Amino acid sequence: MDNFDVVVLGAGSAGENIAADLARRGRAVALVERGLVGGECPFVACMPSKAQIRSADVRTLLASAPDLGAVAAPVDAGDGSAAFTASAARRDGIVEHRDDASHAADVEEAGATLVRGEGRVTAPGVVEVAGRPLGWTDLVVSTGSTATAPPLDGLDAVDSWTSDEAWTTSVLPVSAIVLGGGPVGCELAQTFARFGCEVTIVEASDRLLDGEDPLIGGHLADVLRSEGIALRLNSEASAAEATGGGVRLTFDDGDPVEAERLVVATGRAPSAAGMGLEALGIQPAKQGLETDEHCRVVGTDHVWAAGDVTGVAPFTHTANYQARIVVANLLGDEAVADYRAIPRSVYTDPEVLAVGTTPEQARAAGVDVVTTTMDTADTARHATTGSPPGRLLLVADRRRRVLVGGAAVAPHAGEWMHEVVLAVRAEVGLDVLADTVHAFPTFAEALQPAFADLAGQLR
Repeated sequence: MDNFDVVVLGAGSAGENIAADLARRGRAVALVERGLVGGECPFVACMPSKAQIRSADVRTLLASAPDLGAVAAPVDAGDGSAAFTASAARRDGIVEHRDDASHAADVEEAGATLVRGEGRVTAPGVVEVAGRPLGWTDLVVSTGSTATAPPLDGLDAVDSWTSDEAWTTSVLPVSAIVLGGGPVGCELAQTFARFGCEVTIVEASDRLLDGEDPLIGGHLADVLRSEGIALRLNSEASAAEATGGGVRLTFDDGDPVEAERLVVATGRAPSAAGMGLEALGIQPAKQGLETDEHCRVVGTDHVWAAGDVTGVAPFTHTANYQARIVVANLLGDEAVADYRAIPRSVYTDPEVLAVGTTPEQARAAGVDVVTTTMDTADTARHATTGSPPGRLLLVADRRRRVLVGGAAVAPHAGEWMHEVVLAVRAEVGLDVLADTVHAFPTFAEALQPAFADLAGQLR
């Protein structure tokens, strides 16, 4: 049996980083992966989606200003299907045509042993991959998540896509139903629509992005409607059936919806089952592996978890953060994870970035909050760019005089809102925030009067 200090199950963002970082520090590490090294993010999720979103943004810009064509190759404002195919070629180049060779090489050059195949725990201290036993002192589980589908009658009998397939296709559907109005559903719907696809979003909640404050989802809904996207909110499909030209969704309380393609974007679930963790006394829960503040699986001494499999804030940046915590602890430090300021991002146009708690969540937790809102259209930067108007919401703790949350649906929010992320994480006082100087002209200028308003409310 080959023996290692650490065996890492799953080579997504968390596992890849953990294995390489530990190996560089002299630890004997085996990284086990049955799919692509690097996971879904670089190949079928984060990277291809952002590439395709950018192409859609450029095409929309060209439609309003054709003279800018020189900056947009290979995307143009002409035939949507042809432009989509061209943008898909650009996307595939960015994601290395879903070839993980460079990721695998990086891991091996760091000194880790890459083992291709499905790993299963067969006994304490042993993982087997295709009959090959790997001994370990510490085990890290970073097996990610898988797309889920609602219990919809007939869904298994129709031809549908998950987000992975939608973000990797080279053929634009004439029409599409996007089942789910969360971050992925909204990104997909806007991107497809900007290439000329007729899109309907079906969402069981009464608003888009229902985990955020209604101001955010409401503003985004107005934007999507203005671009011709149909929204069926507060609507739960009762059945799906194939038609001659695609798929039909029926509802108990409304007209059916038909389209060429159905995209299921209703969420993901941690992939914690089926790897033999029961041999270690671990019973995987539906919500993922429960970890303590050190990212150690609760009830164990030498089993760790990072990434989507933990069920905590399922973003790649969370996985990378947890990877740092796991590595630090395995190297002998006492690193503790703090999830209060994990940003939540949506790459629509305008972008969404939120952090901390919403007003409703804070009040439910017993926090006496004050809030303020701002329109980014009030900034000089808005006038210079002609960007769509955006909204900003900040949430402060009245007693402690610090931010506990914030959200924006606004141009480039994913960039300038990180000031709010830092303020929530570091508990920067409102008086300091209100006295901070922001460069002119920037969208970040919307923050200064908002900070000042909160500080004034608390005087």
